Amino acid sequence: MFWKSTLVTTLILHLISLGVGEKFNPVVLLESNFPPARPSVYNIKAICLYGNGRPRYPDSSFPSSSYAYARRAGKAANRLEAWFSRCCNRGLVHGNGQVLCCAKQAWETALSNFCIEEYSTMTLAHECCEKQQEERWNCFQIKAANPNYQPLSGYRAPIISPDMIFTWDPNTC
Repeated sequence: MFWKSTLVTTLILHLISLGVGEKFNPVVLLESNFPPARPSVYNIKAICLYGNGRPRYPDSSFPSSSYAYARRAGKAANRLEAWFSRCCNRGLVHGNGQVLCCAKQAWETALSNFCIEEYSTMTLAHECCEKQQEERWNCFQIKAANPNYQPLSGYRAPIISPDMIFTWDPNTC
């Protein structure tokens, strides 16, 4: 199943690079990458090593109208990848346990903000957003499309600055 979603994502990203980004369905691209998995001891190495190999979703990749859910999910994925980068590479934390703690906080913060944005619209919110606390996080984890955070072969992510600031609190570790 994973290889199918990776193949579809690779094909779509190739089409985008050829300038046909307006002709794809962004929801299909996100299905193979959203929601992101909860950081754990099993995937933190891949989170940190392969960050540039996982998709980003610039606004230009979406049609000018509709696809509001896909835009919100793409924004959440972009934020999370930028924040993961801070946890892994920017000297924000020291030690593997601290990196994992930072990544978990980034994940929860990104998905919390995604849920807030989901509820700010007139559409139905993502089903995991309807849950609270640990039940919400478990829901996102179960639905994770790429739990091992594997990169897309041959893909190099564009740099997209996060539209929100993430502040890691080491006292919660």
